[in-house]
Amino acid sequence: MTALHEVTPTHHRADLQPYTYVRQELVEPDWRRFPGWRDTTDAQWRDAQWQRANCVKNPKQLRTLMGDLLTDRFYDDLAADQQQSATMSMLVPPQMLNTMAPDAPLDPEAFTEAFFADPIRRYMIPVRSDRDPDWPSHPHSARDSLHEAEMWVVEGLTHRYPTKVLAELVSTCPQYCGHCTRMDLVGNSTPQVQKHKLALKPVDRQEQMIDYLKRTPGVRDVVVSGGDVANVPWPQLESFLMRLLDIDTVRDVRLATKALAGLPQHWLQPKVVEGLERVARTAGRRGVNLAIHTHVNHVQTVTPLVAEAARTALEVGVRDVRNQGVLMKGVNATPEDLLDLCFALQGEANILPYYFYMCDMIPNAEHWRVAVWEAQELQHAIMGYLPGYATPRIVCDVPYVGKRWVHQLHEYDRELGISYWTKNYRTGIELEDPEALDRRYPYYDPISTLPETGRRWWSEQP
Repeated sequence: MTALHEVTPTHHRADLQPYTYVRQELVEPDWRRFPGWRDTTDAQWRDAQWQRANCVKNPKQLRTLMGDLLTDRFYDDLAADQQQSATMSMLVPPQMLNTMAPDAPLDPEAFTEAFFADPIRRYMIPVRSDRDPDWPSHPHSARDSLHEAEMWVVEGLTHRYPTKVLAELVSTCPQYCGHCTRMDLVGNSTPQVQKHKLALKPVDRQEQMIDYLKRTPGVRDVVVSGGDVANVPWPQLESFLMRLLDIDTVRDVRLATKALAGLPQHWLQPKVVEGLERVARTAGRRGVNLAIHTHVNHVQTVTPLVAEAARTALEVGVRDVRNQGVLMKGVNATPEDLLDLCFALQGEANILPYYFYMCDMIPNAEHWRVAVWEAQELQHAIMGYLPGYATPRIVCDVPYVGKRWVHQLHEYDRELGISYWTKNYRTGIELEDPEALDRRYPYYDPISTLPETGRRWWSEQP
């Protein structure tokens, strides 16, 4: 008879689990495999200015970099997307491009196939054949799908939640993601989208933001974003942050920067590191929680340089470095992809997995989006593997509501793909709305995920 404390070896066999954790050492792919970077030195690669100067901004530059590695089939597909579908202009730093198809054979046909299939390529360099052929956009998609600009209290300052604001300091980034939720404002215009522009001078916009926060003591949490704060000149950003820290009612400050992953070289520059330390030490003395929020969607992006940038921020006094990814089909919408990414972030780069947002309902994004029920299944699948504090929440950012865990829906019509959500606070534009807390707010699944009856219903709508 087996004693209760005895455990047979099979109980610990990893192959009996749906997911097997194996520690993987981070690797910086060899950028010299690309003909255009064959002579690029290690020192150049670590240089932030070299990275910015050598971003790929158009198909011609991509051809120069790739030489014969990519066939015309890819470039034709890319050109069609840029003319017909793209909501974001092309801007890919070398660091990010280098993580695409890192192990692909250097035969043009084989490399092209691997590049087409690469998860990072799918959202950084979208092509026409990626898009949903029947429903490229949901009928309820919108340029500003979260209505952030409607909730501006001054230009660029969104007061959406009772105690939190979003401060958009700049409308540019070091890289442009195809799925950008702020595609109406961020980046250059495309043939499909004439971008809105910030009208005020940065100094005037920041002055108005600071003034509003001084007059609104109920706000304790400021997300400093854009765009990307890495595109704000450091002296200007440091000055703004120090002014924020002077406001006694501000208790949390979060810096939003995908550049920690896409251009870690920026956050490793001595002038930035030294300035970040000054801000972090000031925040510490005043009891303010200073964090960096970055945006990593796939494990291939987590390299030694990214880990170095994150650890450097922590070493100089930033309290936390957290990741807010976006859940996307073809990129990370499987339990294995999410867990691989989270273990790399948490275990190898000291970046806390925090949120995975469902991709927002912007135009031409249906091929990326998942249904609410799919997100619920993914949340269930990743539970129990990571430490509880490092298990990310999958959230739906419901228009006019805000972030909700995917299991928090009030009602769900799976046939039509319409979920209904409620909320417990008023946004800044609903303070006089007596029904705001009783209303049900709809969110829509991708039509391609619906049963035939649901797809037919949507096709019959005017």
